[in-house]
Amino acid sequence: MTTRIPPITSDQITVFGQGLVRPECVLATRKGDLYASHGEGGITHISPTGRVAEYFANTSEKPGDFLPNGYSLRPDGSFLIANLGQSGGVYVLERDGSLELFISEIDGLALPATNFANLDREGRTWISVSTTAIDREQSFNKSIADGFIALVDNSGARIVADEIGFTNENKVDPTGRWLYVHETMGRSLLRFPIRANGDLGPRETVTDYGPGIYPDGFEFDSEGGIWSTSVLSNRIIRLDTDGAQQLIIDAGDPDLVGRAELAYQNNTFCRSMIDEGLNSPLGNCASLCFGGNDLKTVYIGSLHLDNLACFRSPVAGAPPPHWLF
Repeated sequence: MTTRIPPITSDQITVFGQGLVRPECVLATRKGDLYASHGEGGITHISPTGRVAEYFANTSEKPGDFLPNGYSLRPDGSFLIANLGQSGGVYVLERDGSLELFISEIDGLALPATNFANLDREGRTWISVSTTAIDREQSFNKSIADGFIALVDNSGARIVADEIGFTNENKVDPTGRWLYVHETMGRSLLRFPIRANGDLGPRETVTDYGPGIYPDGFEFDSEGGIWSTSVLSNRIIRLDTDGAQQLIIDAGDPDLVGRAELAYQNNTFCRSMIDEGLNSPLGNCASLCFGGNDLKTVYIGSLHLDNLACFRSPVAGAPPPHWLF
């Protein structure tokens, strides 16, 4: 049975850390380490003692528009980072600042601005590209689906799924059988069966989100639920195993959400509307993770806050691939 979770109120939300810059993607480990992407070209690390370290790319390999977005922690402590700058690609950042290009081209296509690089338990890398448009705002449109998922494994690199409506986070579920993917402008959570050779089977729609939801990051919990963040409307939703959606947090501006919904339906949605969501206490929530020694503290990554919003959950998260790193 799936636990019903009461809505989280504003007085239950606390903040952690300070001085962060665009902490879009947040990760936690069992040891108590927290990591967040840093908009000035690196990763912020908050240790269990509260000590803060910043790992910035400092080599000639760093592109001038290097903007860390979704990333993964690797077993050796380095980071696999998607570059959201126009030059795109995926990079490996070492803690000494060394930066090495991981991949910049797949199936003859130079990777444009790259959204997420997900390292799974099998050592495979799943890459989200939201859109092939140079001006990404052109694809802030429910009628356009030019995003894709690429895979890098022992057989090489290849595109394994396409025609996705602004591809956002992708993650392999705890069973290892499915790759789940958010499409932000398609307003859906998709999943694909993973075949033995890593290729993906036919897409399935797990859920369609309703008005005001622009899904970005997500995470699995220990009961099989899926927790999703919505930019602009600053909502967190839990998808139960029976398909029901629970609204966990609604920290958005109703007027902004209404205006954005009208624009979305008329295909006039624009980036400035997303940026208006910065005034929420969630600062345009973009990702979340479960942490703490019991995996019941939820940390929220955002586009605009200089800290991490967090709250306690009655349900633990499922241990992510990097939990023991």
